[in-house]
Amino acid sequence: MSDQTREKNTQNVVTLFESFNSGGDLGHLDDLIAPDYVGPQGDKGPDGFRKVIMGLRTAFPDIHYTIDDVLADGDRVAIRWHWTGTHKAQFRVIPATGKTVTNPGLAIFRLADGKVVSAALETDRLGFLEQIGAVPPNGGFGGPRPPSPPQAAHQ
Repeated sequence: MSDQTREKNTQNVVTLFESFNSGGDLGHLDDLIAPDYVGPQGDKGPDGFRKVIMGLRTAFPDIHYTIDDVLADGDRVAIRWHWTGTHKAQFRVIPATGKTVTNPGLAIFRLADGKVVSAALETDRLGFLEQIGAVPPNGGFGGPRPPSPPQAAHQ
């Protein structure tokens, strides 16, 4: 794979994450997500991806993603991020709490012809649920949760 292709794939993934921060149109997802994309939760194509993002934007209207690291190798781009937002509307089955959440995550995207065709995703789901009060702090085992490590700045 050429350096030019790797750079384009990296830029497309960064553009994808930057679009999460805009409250506007997600129509450009058609240019970034392949029609045969299947996401970690079974979402399919650009419309499935769009639905996931809109669910987060609805529940956390002030959501803001910060990119911490991006690495590319071959047809894959790995990205580590954290997002913050205020839980102002129902998220899945959890009613709005008004609590501010900070949640880290990482994903490895596979691209073909500059479009995302698959993704492996990991986020701190337990930490997220603790922050909105859906589960007791520290997973119900008592005591405070250890602090998160400092986030690296995206270069």
